[in-house]
Amino acid sequence: MAVERTAALADVRDDGGGAPDGKPDGAVVRDALGVGIAVGLSGFAFGVTSAGSGLTLLQTCALSLLVFTGASQFALVGALAAGGGAFTAAAGAFFLGVRNAFYGLRLSQLLALPRAVRPFAAQWVIDETTAVALAQPGRRSARLGFLVTGLSLYVLWNLTTLLGALGAEAIGDTDAWGLDAAGPAVFLALLAPMLRTGTERTVAGLAVLLGLGLLPVLPAGVPVLVAALAAPAVLWAQGRRHAARGDAAEGDR
Repeated sequence: MAVERTAALADVRDDGGGAPDGKPDGAVVRDALGVGIAVGLSGFAFGVTSAGSGLTLLQTCALSLLVFTGASQFALVGALAAGGGAFTAAAGAFFLGVRNAFYGLRLSQLLALPRAVRPFAAQWVIDETTAVALAQPGRRSARLGFLVTGLSLYVLWNLTTLLGALGAEAIGDTDAWGLDAAGPAVFLALLAPMLRTGTERTVAGLAVLLGLGLLPVLPAGVPVLVAALAAPAVLWAQGRRHAARGDAAEGDR
């Protein structure tokens, strides 16, 4: 069954007969593997962080197998490590993962995969696969990039998660080795490339201020949820500013 699913995903022919779309397959595979390997290795840090946060080996591996979105996974174990409840930790991870649904809407149009394949492809709809697919010049190369990135990243992420969790169990107290900083460091490394516009950087800065400012006064895990309000707050402020500019422009006429 797994072979059939992979084969279906690998059917990278165009609707118009599979004509080349301008980029060699080798170049697409090379780029996709570069992303998959580079990001997949950070699963080791997640395995160490998760085990150090008190999750069992089975729980750690299940998160990577079933959730498979690094930012949400790090947010979940980070909140648990800080003493947050399971609900607040899961809620914070959920809010971070919502963006994947929007990625899915865009990729469903771009990839146009068969209906039977879409539920399985949805597991691979993350930042990296979306970025590689959208960077391609046509549907054929987008499908190939999505497949290679998703497959390589999924396999390597889960393998390094297992190795990281086993390593954490072997060394015992991860805090004594400073490995508790691995999770936040990787999380920031994953987040930084996404902050391309001034709006995104403003949202991130406000979220940091809210999270750190409320940390001493709210229960563990709650500041993360409050920090999520940074996005609608910034968008609302921008909307008001644009509306004011529009009114001023009309007044000058």
